Amino acid sequence: MELTPIFKLLSDETRLRVILLLSKEELCVCEICGVLDESQPKISKVLSKLRDLDLVSDKRIEKFVFYKVKDTNGLLNNTLMYILENLDSYPILVSDQQRLAHKTEYLNRCSLDLLEEIS
Repeated sequence: MELTPIFKLLSDETRLRVILLLSKEELCVCEICGVLDESQPKISKVLSKLRDLDLVSDKRIEKFVFYKVKDTNGLLNNTLMYILENLDSYPILVSDQQRLAHKTEYLNRCSLDLLEEIS
C-alpha cells in the first residue's frame, strides 16, 4: 500500500482512534461506540472506509460484526505501534486506551445480547 492512503486515514481523528483500538483487540461496533462515545452510524461509516482500504477484517457472529486490524500491512502496523508508543502526546488517545482497558465496566452490550440469544 502507498503512503498517501495511510496518512489520509490517520489524518482523521475518528478513523485514527478506531484503528488504534482495533490494533489492540477485536471489537464489535457497539464496543467501539462505547469507548469513543460516538454514534453507531458514524463508527459504521469509519469501519466501511477501513474495510474499503483493506485495513481491517470482520467476522460475523449472529447479528454482530467484530473487527480487527489486518496483520498484512507492515507499514500501517509499524505506524500504529509508533503512535501507541508515544501516546503521551495525545491525551484523547490515552483516554481511549484507558477506556478500552476498562471496557468491561460499561460495555460488552453486544456480548451480553449474544449470550441471551444463544441461551
